[in-house]
Amino acid sequence: MLTACLVWCCLPLEHDLSLPTRDQLLSIIRIQIEIAKQGLDLAQIMSVVVERSLDLLNADGAVVELAEDEDMVYRAVAGIASGKLGLRLRLASSLSGRCVLSGELQRCSDTETDERVDRAACRHLQVRSMLLVPLKHEKCTVGVLKVMSKAVSAFDAADEAVLGLLAEVLGADLFLAAKYASDDLYHRATHDEMTGLANRALFFDRIRNDLSRVSRVGLEFGLLMIDMDGLKAINDCYGHRAGDAAICEVARRASQTLRKSDTIARLGGDEFGVILQPTNSISYLAETVERLQAVISTPFLFESTWLKLGVSIGTAIAVKDGLDLDALLDHADKAMYENKRERKRLANLAR
Repeated sequence: MLTACLVWCCLPLEHDLSLPTRDQLLSIIRIQIEIAKQGLDLAQIMSVVVERSLDLLNADGAVVELAEDEDMVYRAVAGIASGKLGLRLRLASSLSGRCVLSGELQRCSDTETDERVDRAACRHLQVRSMLLVPLKHEKCTVGVLKVMSKAVSAFDAADEAVLGLLAEVLGADLFLAAKYASDDLYHRATHDEMTGLANRALFFDRIRNDLSRVSRVGLEFGLLMIDMDGLKAINDCYGHRAGDAAICEVARRASQTLRKSDTIARLGGDEFGVILQPTNSISYLAETVERLQAVISTPFLFESTWLKLGVSIGTAIAVKDGLDLDALLDHADKAMYENKRERKRLANLAR
């Protein structure tokens, strides 16, 4: 793949407008180098590709969708699709599904006139045109790489070639991640490489499913947003290996404290999210927070040095604190930061 890009970069100045430009090819090489640094962390690799696709194709949004059962699921998002991790579209009635089933590139010039698209989803994201290429693992199409624009007819033949190259880059990593992982491709796409916890994509997928269940049958659930205290001090004093060990220790202790029916995810850096399912009691949330803080606050041993751990936790409960995803997350986030301020105040008083 890299060799192909290097050959294309040596194209003569009389450039075919249906081919990628020299700058685009150089950008793809830089993307390859960047994702090589991610190792076999498939979720991070997909994130890099969608983020870089925005500038490379002058797109307003980019998504990696993986086919799971009868749905196409957003597993990496950027631009106008940000915040839509875990969004599900019906495979049978979406252009993404058509791309997977046919294994062929799909282009939509205007979502308002193209009968192949999920028009409601396009209107929700303000998408007017899009370009999709299949992602193949061995001989099977497992998903799509999609770029979107708010403008009509935003993509041309040269964009098709560029997106095709990006899909080849990502497709190779899909293959390697599956080949060398101890678990299957789905696990690699939905779990954090370092801690083994669910990642952001799976977390938001499950929240959306739980919110849908609340609407249908009224089964409420609790939400915890967790932020580690003092990780920067550990990194500064003992190095990032110690910081990574601290993150993994918090993940391990929290996982052992929660029930099997609960979902804990690493959302990035030192942030974690928990879905408590089922719960219908504010007191149960408070008891869970108290247990987690007690278990996690015990110092842990890293290479003969005892390190202090702590977390700040905010809570929310559906339906009491909202039935909208953003409102629920915002409520828990604000509660977490309030908890962090109070913990700092009490720590200062104790000195």
